[in-house]
Amino acid sequence: MFPGIFFELINQSPELANVYQFSAVEVKQLSFRLDGVFLPKPEVNEPIYFVEVQFQVDTTFYSRFFSEIFLYLDKTKLQNDWRGVVIYPTRSVESKDTFRYQELLQFPRVQRIYLDELSVTVSSVGIETIKLVVESEETAVTKAKVLIEQVKEEMRDGIEQRDMIQLIETIILYKFTKKSRKEIEAMLGLGDIRQSLVYQEALEEGELKGELKGMLKTVPLMLKLGATVEQIAEALGLNLDDVRKAAQENSTN
Repeated sequence: MFPGIFFELINQSPELANVYQFSAVEVKQLSFRLDGVFLPKPEVNEPIYFVEVQFQVDTTFYSRFFSEIFLYLDKTKLQNDWRGVVIYPTRSVESKDTFRYQELLQFPRVQRIYLDELSVTVSSVGIETIKLVVESEETAVTKAKVLIEQVKEEMRDGIEQRDMIQLIETIILYKFTKKSRKEIEAMLGLGDIRQSLVYQEALEEGELKGELKGMLKTVPLMLKLGATVEQIAEALGLNLDDVRKAAQENSTN
């Protein structure tokens, strides 16, 4: 949903997102599904990026990841080079079964990102929001409130501002699973923001543009972060049945 953040994560300009199209891709031959693929637009000689968010230990991850990539490359007509990017919360989640793939895992072919090790010199609001995933409960709310203020100051586009605030709120919900959305909203001071004219106009404009579909695309990611369908529905202000349907579609792909 925020392609610019991805390119910041791999130390590229967020503006590079403008020459890419992002989508989740299914390799139908064996019903494989890639979390995300950044496809360069026609006539752009940039690499294809295959992205996976891996928040649970999986000893078969790399065999599946590379199988998906090579099957996709076999089926596409694109001749661009490729890169793999795997995002982990910590090194402890990464599978130790890497011996057979060590050549592929050498930089720059595949880049592994550990959120808890991201350089403190990287300080964009997008990067700091992603790092919120591995923030401790003791400091997460304070940091989230600071980020929300940054979003209000730095993001002038109403829809972009709203979406980023919803992402921050959803991450906090994932961390405090025993608290309701209203409690989280109060902790983060979101009541006044949601009543603001800018936020309401963004909400109305988003609905007119079919933002429901775009918001549902975040469901697989939030499920990987550990959020329940109920928490996702509350955080995004969506119908619970719509979120459940999106979760079921993701689990069958």
